[in-house]
Amino acid sequence: MEMWALVMFAVLFVLLLAGYPVAFTLGAVAFGFGSVFLGLGFFDLLPLRIWGIMTNFTLLAVPLFVFMGVILEKSGIAEALLDTMGRLFGRVRGGLAISVVVVGALLAATTGVVGASVVTMAVIALPSMLKRNYDPALAGGTIAASGTLGQIIPPSIILILLGDVIGVPVGQLFIGAIVPGTILVIAYILYIALVAWKNPTAAPAIIADPDNDEHLGLTVIKSMLPPLLLMLAVLGSIFFGIASPTESAAVGALGAIVLAALHRKLSVANLQEALSQTTRLTSMVFLILIGATAFGLVFVGMGGSQLIFDIFNTLPGGKWTFLILSMLLIFVLGLFLDFIEICFIVVPIIAPVAIHMGLDPLWFALLIALNLQTSFLTPPFGFSLFYLKASAPTLKLNDIYRGIVPFILIQIIVLGLIISFPAISLWLPTLMG
Repeated sequence: MEMWALVMFAVLFVLLLAGYPVAFTLGAVAFGFGSVFLGLGFFDLLPLRIWGIMTNFTLLAVPLFVFMGVILEKSGIAEALLDTMGRLFGRVRGGLAISVVVVGALLAATTGVVGASVVTMAVIALPSMLKRNYDPALAGGTIAASGTLGQIIPPSIILILLGDVIGVPVGQLFIGAIVPGTILVIAYILYIALVAWKNPTAAPAIIADPDNDEHLGLTVIKSMLPPLLLMLAVLGSIFFGIASPTESAAVGALGAIVLAALHRKLSVANLQEALSQTTRLTSMVFLILIGATAFGLVFVGMGGSQLIFDIFNTLPGGKWTFLILSMLLIFVLGLFLDFIEICFIVVPIIAPVAIHMGLDPLWFALLIALNLQTSFLTPPFGFSLFYLKASAPTLKLNDIYRGIVPFILIQIIVLGLIISFPAISLWLPTLMG
């Protein structure tokens, strides 16, 4: 029966690659194999599992953070930030690209919606970069990579889901992800500066306009203060133990509404669209989670999890071999599958093995989050690449792929750094404790 559990796993991936809907494929495969090998009575356990999902207080943060991100997207904050940062950094070589990275990090810390960040920066910043003779590959790669920072910089939806799946406090995950996310931002900026230094024509500076930059300092403060205050309210309340992640998500959603009102963008139409997008995305996540729960229940019932543990336990090298193989598996699957699918299908299988082998679950969850971020950038199914191409049809696909490769390598290097030195990601959660 254990071998049939692996067959079930293989059938699932074949059907997913064939394009069938994820949630229904998970449920159908689980029901088919479960009814044959375990009997229909086995599924009496499923309603209790589903009830546990729907009443999970931690997962309530998902729709709240999604709503916060969509409201902020429509508030005009991103446009103001891009304009201000472009004027601030534009007078140095590669300054426009550096401003995109900085704005991407700020949007990640406030919205966390990858698609919205990539599309916004592609529509606003890309034409300006190409007009000033930026290398199309560098411009496209910078926008796509900066847009994915919302995957690792809190408040991140994937961190909430990983925390629930692995059983790690989401607040600790948020705090632990700050340092790796900051390292990633600095690495992006250093790469852009290096390219601009070696090839000035690829990332030229902008000629300063004294009349336009007369009150630049005040403009920078006015554009950066609202998202920074919101970020402090959300993450600061978690770090100092004032609120749980779900409660801080509610604070963030309210703060986003206030900021949108101050920018005079809080219309009935925008509010309806935000609620509609939040409902669609949240429904998709929870439907996939229910299907994955059914699949996991059958997989464990057929002895698949024990078989996986036995396989990894017999490999030479112990936990380090397991860690390298699991990271490699997630990276390869990221070429073809969405991060939500990997989180709900693969992580529940490998996480118990990692904990049993003595790996710190918080550290392991952060490594998975960093690894999953690459799934947005890796061809052929990197979602950031699709968002960028759809928003900038004049940008050649070849330039997008060429520009994104260095940023993928940077992510792999940072992942290796966090693997080699776990204290980098664990010292802030320790301080929080």
